[in-house]
Parts: sequence; C-alpha cells; structure tokens
Amino acid sequence: MAHEIRMAGDDDFFGWLPLFAAYCEFYETELDDARALIVWNWIRDENDPLEAALAVDDEGTPVGLAQFRVVPDTLRATRGVFLGDLYVNEQARGGGVGRALIEFVHTRSLEVGSGGVSWITAADNADARRLYDTLARRTDWVMYEMGA
Repeated sequence: MAHEIRMAGDDDFFGWLPLFAAYCEFYETELDDARALIVWNWIRDENDPLEAALAVDDEGTPVGLAQFRVVPDTLRATRGVFLGDLYVNEQARGGGVGRALIEFVHTRSLEVGSGGVSWITAADNADARRLYDTLARRTDWVMYEMGA
C-alpha cells in the first residue's frame, strides 16, 4: 500500500487526533481535549515553530505522524530540525511509513539549514530503535530534564 507524506492541513484535525492520542497513550501520558487543542493550534499557527507531517493511505486516512520544529544549531551556526514526536498506527507498521516520515523531515531540515535531524526515544523502545539504527547515528549525549 502506497502512502503519501504531506504537511498537516487545517482540515486534518480529526485524522491527526487519533494518531496523537495513541502516541500519548504509548508514552503513558494523558491527553484531554484541552491539551489536544493546544497542540493542534501550535501546529496550525504559522508563528509557532511546531510543524506536523502526516502519512496518508490510499483512502486519504492519516496512518502516521511526525511533529517537529526547526532549531538553531549554534555549534555549526546553522539550523536543523528536532523530531519531537513520531507515531505510526499498528496496522501500518512495517510498511515503511516511519522511515518515509523521517526522510520527509530530513528533507525539511535541508530546506532550512545543514543541521540535519535529531530526536530521542525511550531506551526500551526496541521496535523504533531498530528503524532508527538504520537511518541515523546514535549519539553519546545524555539527556536531562528539570520539571516545573
């Protein structure tokens, strides 16, 4: 089955929402209506850095999403892209959708600079890491978080 990768448009909310909800569930994060609308409004706001691409099947149904933002790469004085969220519904997995979404984001990174694409994933996300290991170099960087 072929998939088109394209930027999310104004009419994609109800196709995007189940994918984002499943992504949140995978990472054990509650998604309520208010949070979903905030994130969607960020995506649709041309002044907000968050962008979203969708993988759409032959019937026009979104089956995967990539949410990303352009970020400065100060060490190289260029811009790159940080891929914050990637999700493919279970029925579409194994068909190249995740790879196509990442490659789409990589193409976007080349449009904005030469910083490439970076992302993080959970250490136990073995299925995703198998794909990531074929596309990119795993770094030695250690991530820290400081809560509110």
